[in-house]
Amino acid sequence: MDPMPTRHATLRIGEVACRAGVSVETVRYYERVGLLEPAPRDTSSGYRMFSEQALRRLRFIRRTQDLGFSLEEIRDLLSLRATPDATALDVRERVQQKLGDVRRNISDLEQIAASLERLTASCDGRGSVRECVILDTLDLEGTAAPPA
Repeated sequence: MDPMPTRHATLRIGEVACRAGVSVETVRYYERVGLLEPAPRDTSSGYRMFSEQALRRLRFIRRTQDLGFSLEEIRDLLSLRATPDATALDVRERVQQKLGDVRRNISDLEQIAASLERLTASCDGRGSVRECVILDTLDLEGTAAPPA
């Protein structure tokens, strides 16, 4: 009899957290907010025991967060898996929406970078702070770049 399947069938919270690449507090939080079903307790030890399925779900949550999905968006993706009439198109549409959000954020960040480059170029770094062109420009209401 191979002991490995039993060992991997149930994991304590520290083990599942480590293998999923999250903290123990994160596992507890995901249980509290309903992203992860509460783990049953081992009757002999009292430890909560997590399944391989819980580990897969934690990894899914972590990977989708890494891609910029919010916990609500992750909840929505997870609910699609449990919805009998959901399709791959439903998932694809959510991912396309996130991609649009990311592209808008990139555009916004490029505009911010351009403004910061203009601010940096307007200052030679000499003089006192009282004469700082960057600070003077930032003091102007509604302006994020030096006047042309």
